[in-house]
Amino acid sequence: METNLLDAGEIVGTHGVRGELRVVPWADSPEFLLDFGTLYVDGAPCPVESARVHKTLVLVKLRGVDDLDAAQRLRGRRVQIDRAGFTPADGAVFIADLIGLPVLSGGAEIGRVADVLTMPGNDVYVVRGEHEYMIPAVREFVEEIDTAAGFVRVRLIPGMRTDEN
Repeated sequence: METNLLDAGEIVGTHGVRGELRVVPWADSPEFLLDFGTLYVDGAPCPVESARVHKTLVLVKLRGVDDLDAAQRLRGRRVQIDRAGFTPADGAVFIADLIGLPVLSGGAEIGRVADVLTMPGNDVYVVRGEHEYMIPAVREFVEEIDTAAGFVRVRLIPGMRTDEN
């Protein structure tokens, strides 16, 4: 389910009086957003004048956002990236591309990826169908991800189905 623009964070506030924005990144690390020369706010391209990591946030100065009032109007908006501007590392996929994919186990579809929970050790795929499953996103259980063909193949073990006793 590929789209050109991917949600990458949220503007949660301002920094200083010259229009800098405080962005919570939705990525493995805040440095991820530093690689983009253009970010998108509500689908509109916004050239980045500067960006730096501050603790767990990214402080971003966008062209045309030059004062505190302009920056405050963007609070609560989502920041997006153009997928064409970034290539995931080998084997990595965008979460947005997983949502909605059918999940196969033992040759049968058990449901679709409904959510991806980001946990300290690894991500967990929430799969909903006739039953709900919580599947750790590790090689032991996720055998194959093919976003082009549109499926995820997993190996289930007892305890992954949430309604099991």
